[in-house]
Amino acid sequence: MSQLEWWRDAVIYQVYPRSFADADGNGLGDLRGITSRLDHLVELGVDALWLSPFYPSPQHDAGYDVADYRDVDPRFGTLADFDDLVAAAKDRDLRVVVDLVPNHTSWDHEWFQEALAAGPGSAARERYHFRKGLGVDGELPPNSWQSVFGGPAWTRVPDGEWYLHLFDTSQPDLNWDLPEVRKMFEDVLRFWLDRGVDGFRVDVAHGLVKESGLPEWTEAQVPITSPGAEHRIPPMWDQDGVHDVYRQWRQVLDSYDGDRMMVGEAWVAPAERLARYVRPDEMHQAFNFNYLMAPWTAQDQRIAIETSLAGVEPVGAICTWVLSNHDVVRHASRLGFPPGYSTQGGIGIGDPPPDEALGLRRARAATMLMLSLPGSAYLYQGEEVGLPEHTTLPDEVRQDPTWFRSKHEVRGRDGCRVPIPWEPGVAAYGFSPNGQSWLPQPGDWDRFAADRQRGVPGSTLTLYIEAIRLRRKHGLGGGTLTWFDGDDLVDFRNGGVRVITNFGAVPVPLPPGEVLLVSGDLAADGSLPPDTTAWVRA
Repeated sequence: MSQLEWWRDAVIYQVYPRSFADADGNGLGDLRGITSRLDHLVELGVDALWLSPFYPSPQHDAGYDVADYRDVDPRFGTLADFDDLVAAAKDRDLRVVVDLVPNHTSWDHEWFQEALAAGPGSAARERYHFRKGLGVDGELPPNSWQSVFGGPAWTRVPDGEWYLHLFDTSQPDLNWDLPEVRKMFEDVLRFWLDRGVDGFRVDVAHGLVKESGLPEWTEAQVPITSPGAEHRIPPMWDQDGVHDVYRQWRQVLDSYDGDRMMVGEAWVAPAERLARYVRPDEMHQAFNFNYLMAPWTAQDQRIAIETSLAGVEPVGAICTWVLSNHDVVRHASRLGFPPGYSTQGGIGIGDPPPDEALGLRRARAATMLMLSLPGSAYLYQGEEVGLPEHTTLPDEVRQDPTWFRSKHEVRGRDGCRVPIPWEPGVAAYGFSPNGQSWLPQPGDWDRFAADRQRGVPGSTLTLYIEAIRLRRKHGLGGGTLTWFDGDDLVDFRNGGVRVITNFGAVPVPLPPGEVLLVSGDLAADGSLPPDTTAWVRA
């Protein structure tokens, strides 16, 4: 494969539209707001932006419940606003990737409304997974599958049938065994490709196809799917049939000029199973969640890196690297806990708080380590200013369906979705022209505002800008790793750069050579302190 393909070593920035920038003052971010802040991405040095969903939606799951795949929700703007955003991005040499949500629709989608009206046995219901219930009168769900968001994965409709939803009740799963469903999404791909998008992030890429007959599965939902009971793959995840879908989609993308790409959200293990998604005729990338979830120890980090690279090598694919996104606790907070501490359910009032200073120090070190790895790196909006989780978000303002479906036992993902700060000393930190914000921001986020950090030596924003610049200058995204041994160290050479992260409790000496960048201050004697990464010219 040619190394000229832009996505092979790209740094891609995730924009969560409702929380990035609000142009019209209603407290919800929008497309025109994103366009107004594109120069920030240019300054940062990224290659592309990925837009989380902006389609018409009742917003029961923040837009991942799509009612119309070929339009823009009026809360975010219009198709003309989208076209303006793409044009403005292209003018700045930024590529645009959009989210695609193919596992399920919204219950407001015309297909689901037709299915409800048509009744049992209808062709309209074949587009989804409708089943008769168990029990004397069908009063029990068809099986014991559970929703990722908590509770049963089945909801009963007035005529007595049940429909499957692996996520919220408002998100009925589509039946991907039906050619009509496959045809519809190929048309959706072409609709956005014709508007100039450079690729798609595919939501729940491992979930489209279900095992025939929807057999019983009683094990708990886990973040990363791997063989479970009796070495079976869970019947709702990672079925072999999904690969036929992506082969067809790849043909669609390959029929367009310009290296259009797909990246899959596939929570799949081990690495060899994940590699199946990035075979030469399928997706171009798949998110590396094993790396994201690796504990902050030298051994765990090295294992995650080595197994990730080894997993994709047989299929000639590249690795992706990611530390934060809209579904996990921000790594500046996650790393403020002891290694192995789980933040999977979110953090809220009354929960143990992270060590903020430790979390940020480790987050800066982790980011420099990530940006030194070969492949493509993903950033989540706000991490470039060191933004932590909003760990004291009032429970009464939470909107994540996980919070409600778990009966207020699991906080969910709202803490990482709070609108980001741009300017100090103004209402909503410049997110909105009149100070509105769909989720409240902490009162002390002035210190994280981008404008306060811009051009300031040692700031997190300056660190990101310099790391991305050096990554490109030294070709780290296209390099290979040569490892060195060392206690409590991740230590390797990538091309002409030696990368060392100190996971230990005491400073360690650096090898000879010019220090190109450090994630924090060196010790007085020039050694590398704990929880710090250095790049040294090899």
